Order: sequence, then structure tokens, then C-alpha cells
Amino acid sequence: MPVSIKSYPGKSIKEFFLDHFLIPPQLTINSPGRINLIGEHTDYNNGFVLPAAINKAIQFSISKRNDGVIELFSVDKNQAFSTSINKLNISGLLWPDYITGVADELLKAGYTFTGFSAAITGNIPIGAGLSSSAALECATIYALNEIFGLHIDKVEMVKLAQKAENNFVGVQCGIMDQFASMMGKAGHAIRLDCRSLEYEYFPLNIDGYKIVLLDTQVKHSLALSEYNTRRNECTTGVNSIREKYSFVQSLRDATVEMIEETITDPVIKKRCLYVIQENLRLIAGCKNLANGDLHAFGEKMYASHEGLRDLYEVSCEELDFLVDLAKEHPEILGSRMMGGGFGGCTINIIPKDKVAVITDGIIKKYKEKYGIDAEMYAMQLSDGTYAITE
Repeated sequence: MPVSIKSYPGKSIKEFFLDHFLIPPQLTINSPGRINLIGEHTDYNNGFVLPAAINKAIQFSISKRNDGVIELFSVDKNQAFSTSINKLNISGLLWPDYITGVADELLKAGYTFTGFSAAITGNIPIGAGLSSSAALECATIYALNEIFGLHIDKVEMVKLAQKAENNFVGVQCGIMDQFASMMGKAGHAIRLDCRSLEYEYFPLNIDGYKIVLLDTQVKHSLALSEYNTRRNECTTGVNSIREKYSFVQSLRDATVEMIEETITDPVIKKRCLYVIQENLRLIAGCKNLANGDLHAFGEKMYASHEGLRDLYEVSCEELDFLVDLAKEHPEILGSRMMGGGFGGCTINIIPKDKVAVITDGIIKKYKEKYGIDAEMYAMQLSDGTYAITE
């Protein structure tokens, strides 16, 4: 991940930029991480997701150069990196690659710029699945678009940011992370159609409640291999369905009846059933949000976790334990694992006035069970990537 959590009382990213580069920045960008309320593992199946930008972000100060050089400074790592727009290769440090990867995609797309200096910091928790990498990519492309007058619209910036991670960094992520970081709206979740990129904002009226993440602090080593396996299993399921229903291009086009009729392998059937059920849960959940029915939405969060645990089989003992503890508190509206699985966070909707006492109790029981101190993060929904004007 590109940045770590640090706090610098009284010193801004603009001041760090000035200290390092000896000139003030032209522009400073705030680019948030994201949560996903429901709709897991549906993005690469051309389905729906329901992310939201959060009040944990990358801050990115930048000035243009005219010598073709890209000079970068990570405040949190106290580390510098320099390269040229004519020599964009993997750095070996990882964090610069999210920035130079964006530059590479812009050049491939025919945009021209003359180099830049940038300083980066952030407070997005590392390893919690909040997409600090996507936030950094969005900060980069937003900043370059502004200072070089590239006139790229936001959705196109999202696509280019995703390509940077796919092609340069080499992570085959879907488009949800970059979309949420760029397009977020305070107080709202975004229902994104990952096939058409049509999107709609849904107000999250949670007066009296908080969205709280509980971080297991574990990431099991099989996460990446099992992610790739799930993608392949879904493709296998689509191929089986297509033998009878040739119009089916992805699980987005399939129905439960088609799966029951055409797929005999019990594992493939479970994977496909989960994806279709999760899409249906998400659509229904958005109606709950539109009607202000948080209790019904929370029930769908619990159902989502059950599907991820039993049908898609990407949960783990620690995540299940946290969700089971949440169920012991009827005042918690919903809880589920968030992200790729096999570790990371659960996302919970908890009464605001009971967050401390409930989470303290859950964290204590988790420590007694696993000997691990789970982390708690209370979230607010924020606007997407923007320039800081003050």
C-alpha cells in the first residue's frame, strides 16, 4: 500500500512540499478511501456494488515541471523517488507505481504533459481494505488533469486510474474502488452498475447510527489465490449456462433458474447462486435506503455475510467471529465482512451512543479468543476527489 497512517500536528502537506521541493505547490488534492456497504465479488461479474467515499484520504500536493522529470516524496515513508516521463518503469518501492502508472496510462491515451513534482501523505488505514491505492491513483489523475488542462471528465479519469492499477501495477482490480474515490458524495452511497457504469446516489440517512469498521488485523495467505479461483469458477459457470442460453455474457445476465437447470457441479453452482443473490440483495437494499428503512437494509448485510461465508466461501474464522458477536447485540442493525475476504474488516451499523461500549466489548472478546487487538474505525461518508482551496 502506498501510505501509512501518521499525524503531523500543525504541519500540512503543502508545508512538507515546500520543505522538500523549496517551492510552494500549485495545487493540493484530497482523495478519499472507500467502504462498500453491500455487493461483494459482484464487480468482476458485471453486477452492482454500493460503495461510498469516506473521511480517510490521501492528500497530494503537486506542481508542474518543464523538464520531463517526475519527482515524488512520500511524507509518511520519508522516501523520495525520481524518474522521467520517457522512462516509466516499476520502481521497486510500490508506492510510486500508483502515480507513475497513471502517468503511463495518460501518455498511452495521447495526453501530453511535461513532468511534475508531488508530495503525498494520508490517513487511510493500511491493510483494512479501504483502497488507499485507488485514492492515490485518483489524486494523481485529478491533479494532472487540473494543472495541465487535459479536459478529461471524471468517469474517464476513473477508467484511466483503473487501467493504471491493472496494467502498470499489475493488480486486476475492478472499477469500484476508483469510481467511489472519484465520484463519492457526502452522506450518500453510490449504486454502480459495473457493466454500464451507470450510477445513482442513495442517501444514507443514519441519524443516530454510525458506520463502524472492525479490523481483524489478519490477512490469510490464500486470499489472492482464492480470489483468482473465484473469478475462474464464475467464468466456468457462465460457460455452462451459455451452452443453453447463448445470450448470457456474464452472471449479470443469468437467473437462479438458469443455474439450477444448467450447472451440475455443486461448487460452481454455489458460487453462481451467491453472485445472483447478492445482486438481488443490493437492488432491494437500495430501495430500503430510499425508503429510510435501515433495519431492512441491515438484515441484508447479515444475509450478504452468510452468502459470502457459505456459498462463496471467502470468509474466515476471525470475520465470522466478529459478525457472530455483532448478532449478540440486537441494536446493531447489520454486519458483514467487507472486501475480498480471508481477513480485513467487518462493516457494521451501530447506534451512535453505543459505539464505544459495544465495540469495546467485541474487541475484548476477540482478544480473548485470538490474542489479537482488533482495530475500530468510525466512518463518515465524504465527497469524492477534490482540490483543497483554502
